[in-house]
Amino acid sequence: MSTGAMRRAQLVSPFGVGAMSILVNGTSVITAGLDHWYKPDDRSTLAIEQYTEHDWRLEERLGVREFRLPPDYRFSSGSGDNRNLRLTVPVLRFPRWCFCMYCKRLKLSTLTMRQAEYCPDPICTARPYKSRMSQVPFVTICPRGHLDDFPFDKWVHHSLSPSCRGPLRLISRGGGALTGQYVVCEGDGGKEERSLGGILDASRPAGGDETTTLTERLATGEKYECRGAQPWLDDDGSGCGEAIRGALRAAGNVYFPKIESSIYLPRHEGAISAELHELMRRQDVGPVLKVLRTAFGDGVTVAQLRESLPYDLFAPITDDQLTAAYRDLFGIGEEPPAAIDGDHEEVLTANDEWRHPEYKLLRETPQDDYLTANDPGIAPGLADALDRVRRVDVVRETRALRGFTRVRDGGLRLSEGKALLRRRALPTQHDWLPAYVVKGEGIYLELSAAALRTWEVRQAVKDRADLIARRYGATARKRGLEDRVLGPRFVMLHTLAHLLINELVFTCGYSSASLRERLYVSEDAHKSMAGVLIYTAAGDSEGTMGGLVRMARPANLLAVFSGALSNARWCSADPVCMEVGQAGQGPDSCNLAACHGCALLPETSCEEFNRFLDRGLVIGTFDAPDLGFFSN
Repeated sequence: MSTGAMRRAQLVSPFGVGAMSILVNGTSVITAGLDHWYKPDDRSTLAIEQYTEHDWRLEERLGVREFRLPPDYRFSSGSGDNRNLRLTVPVLRFPRWCFCMYCKRLKLSTLTMRQAEYCPDPICTARPYKSRMSQVPFVTICPRGHLDDFPFDKWVHHSLSPSCRGPLRLISRGGGALTGQYVVCEGDGGKEERSLGGILDASRPAGGDETTTLTERLATGEKYECRGAQPWLDDDGSGCGEAIRGALRAAGNVYFPKIESSIYLPRHEGAISAELHELMRRQDVGPVLKVLRTAFGDGVTVAQLRESLPYDLFAPITDDQLTAAYRDLFGIGEEPPAAIDGDHEEVLTANDEWRHPEYKLLRETPQDDYLTANDPGIAPGLADALDRVRRVDVVRETRALRGFTRVRDGGLRLSEGKALLRRRALPTQHDWLPAYVVKGEGIYLELSAAALRTWEVRQAVKDRADLIARRYGATARKRGLEDRVLGPRFVMLHTLAHLLINELVFTCGYSSASLRERLYVSEDAHKSMAGVLIYTAAGDSEGTMGGLVRMARPANLLAVFSGALSNARWCSADPVCMEVGQAGQGPDSCNLAACHGCALLPETSCEEFNRFLDRGLVIGTFDAPDLGFFSN
């Protein structure tokens, strides 16, 4: 099949395992499972340590031994080094159904075909030029992550097991939406046809489970349920039982990657340099350390380490540094994250237990090669609103793909998500997940605890935040999701982060998707948090030259705040944005006064998919100008 180039970070999100993408020649493909990654050809040898990354907290959280960067395609350098040459990530052609642009004939191809598909219809074979077929735009999905071809033959015959094998055609007759699209069968028993109208629809009877038009109406008296197909694993499935719905292959509900991220926290601040981190992953060092770990576990001695490792490389390194690096590499001597209740989701990306250690360290001034922060001071004009500002000169974030959902972005248990990524599960001691590492810079801001307490206890403030909480609660109950706390503190700080990012885009010259928020919000008395880290999010060198951290200087930050709040007081869509916001807008109506003209960001920059936003809690509303935290 034709190949296509893609950034390595995109193979984690948004085009990770199970996601569809389009090659340069127009072919729609689906990224294959992890079982088939890192397969060298006969002229190359595999050196997996070149793709290995570690983050001790995230490894414990996801139950894996390591993370691996997606492979990069390398040509032979001519130096004799044939490691990791011509590695690719395999893809499969999907959907398999294709149709002729001239005669509209439908044909079912294979996942692994390597050549273009040409129309077999006599009308086209008689033409002087071959008619190349295109893939259909329709697929079927289910909430458990399964994906399948649309059942054109079953749909047109109103049967789960049609006997007719006549040629099918996909014909457009105009009209609105899908009602003008028809599947036509030209079998021996006569022509049959059926409109595709309604194949995307779903409904939920009062007190019942969600059902779909495709499941209920494909065949009279029988239900067409998901068979559990996973084409990215070449698995036709053995039954699922969920209601299945039609979808456009490029629709937003076909793939929701579940990304778990972690800011790297050094176990012992400054004990391990970036150079020593890289040294521990060398081809002649990493495998030796793994053997020592297997043989001696936590009890390996410095003498054993030095005896097994290249002398010249480690001679300048002290015993304490070597011990610290070994312990850091394998996560020795640290208390693992709190256990997760098996009756609930196995991983909650933004829970308090997970983010609180990051919060505690960021609010100080750590000095490490992987996390460096300094205190630039606070401008007098912001002293009443902020308790802390940190200029984060170095930050390292690991983002790992732990699964995905379809239909909606709901909860996903860790074990279920990992099962979707590969056909055969690996033992825990060998398990790994695809990830990529972002190294950049940022600004950490922490709101004044005293001012926040005074503001968030006001009844008018609580009532406005409750509008969002109630709407999300209704959506969560309808979809079977867990409810969550959405207090004034969270909504206000989240919206403030968006406003600041939009201002920094213009002030610093960043692209709109190169900055990202990381929220530290909790109302728990033992883990109270009210901070936000705004940092460079791109997986390349953009935004790592000091442009962002320069804005942490008191005078610069005051100007950024002034510009952001001033712009927020009047949206280009006002008064509509502010007034319509009372009834809810945005995804699931979970925003109030927030739209593309004032507070929304690219979805890669927002942790909540542009939900739970309201300018009113930041700068006030037309009717209550003193409602916002920054009204004065």
